[in-house]
Amino acid sequence: MTSLHLRRLARYPLIPVIVVMAIGFELATGSFVGSQNLLGIATDSATLAIVAVPSALLVISGYLDLSVGSTYALGAVAAGWLASEHGGGLLTCVLLSLLAGLAVGAVNGFLCCVVGLSPFIVTLGTLTAVRGLAQQFAPLPLTGFGDSFAWLGGAKVAGLPSPVVIALVVVLVAGAILALTPVGRHIYAIGVSREAAYLSGVRVRTVPFALFLATGACAALAGAIKASVLGAVQSGTAGTGFELAVLTAVLVGGVALTGGSGTLFGVVLGVAFLGILQNGLTLVGVPTFWQQVAQGLALVVAAGLAYLAPRLEALAAVRPPTLRRAAPATT
Repeated sequence: MTSLHLRRLARYPLIPVIVVMAIGFELATGSFVGSQNLLGIATDSATLAIVAVPSALLVISGYLDLSVGSTYALGAVAAGWLASEHGGGLLTCVLLSLLAGLAVGAVNGFLCCVVGLSPFIVTLGTLTAVRGLAQQFAPLPLTGFGDSFAWLGGAKVAGLPSPVVIALVVVLVAGAILALTPVGRHIYAIGVSREAAYLSGVRVRTVPFALFLATGACAALAGAIKASVLGAVQSGTAGTGFELAVLTAVLVGGVALTGGSGTLFGVVLGVAFLGILQNGLTLVGVPTFWQQVAQGLALVVAAGLAYLAPRLEALAAVRPPTLRRAAPATT
C-alpha cells in the first residue's frame, strides 16, 4: 500500500471501520450487503444527511445549531397540518415547512451572528421553545395527508427513493459551494479565525447567518419528508434526539467542533456509519436501548478518532529515508 493510500485512510479512518462493520453484519445475517437492504439504509439515512450537511458547514464556520430536532418537528407539523386539515398540495406544504425552518434559522442567526450571543445557549433555548411551539400548534397526532403529500417521501426518481435524491442534491450543492466558490473558503476562514477573516474582508456575520437559514430550512424539510414517509406526525415525539444524531454524524465524520476543518465526504461517511450501525444492530436483534448506547459510544469514538487522525496522517506522510547510491571508489 502506497504512502498516499495510507494518508487517505488516516484522514478518513471511518472507511476501514465501515468495511469491517459491513463484513461482520454480512457474516451474522447473510443478507446485509443485498441491494434492497443497502437501498433501505440509504433511504433511512437520507433525512439525517439532509440536516447533517448544512450543520457541518455551520460547525466548520465555528457555530453550532442544537435546535435541529425541534425544527424538524415544527417542519413536519406545519406540512402535516396543512395537508391533513386543509388539503394542501405538495408544493404549498413544502413551502410552509421551509418557511417555518427559515424562521427558526433567522432567529438563531440573528441572536448568534448579529447580537453575538453564544450559539450553544441560544440554540439550546430554541430547542425547547420550538418544541413547545410545535406542540401548541398541533397537540394531537396528525394523519391522513393525502396522495399528493405522500409523493414527497414515497416516490421514486430515476429508480431511487425521493428522499435519497433530495439528499444527493443537498450534498452536491453544498459540495459545490464549499469547493468551487469563495463562500467555501470564507466558511473555513471564519472557523479558523473570525478576526483574521474580518480583516481580510470576509463577511463574518452574513455567511454564518446564511448557514443558520440553510440548516433550519433543511431540518424542517427533513421533518416534512419523514412525515410523508410515515403518513403521520406527533409533535411531542417527532425528531426527539435528532440533534444528537446530527451532531454525532458531523463529529464522527471528522469535522472539528472548534471549527475551521472538516470535509463533506467525511460527513457522508459519518452518516453512512450511523445508518449501517443502526440497520445492522436491528437485523441481528439488538434491542433499541442498546442501539442508543452504541450511538452514544460512537460519539466517544469520534473524539478518539479526532485525536488520532492528525497523528496517523502525519505518521503516514513521513517518507522512508532513501538509500544513497554508494560513490565509486577512487584510486
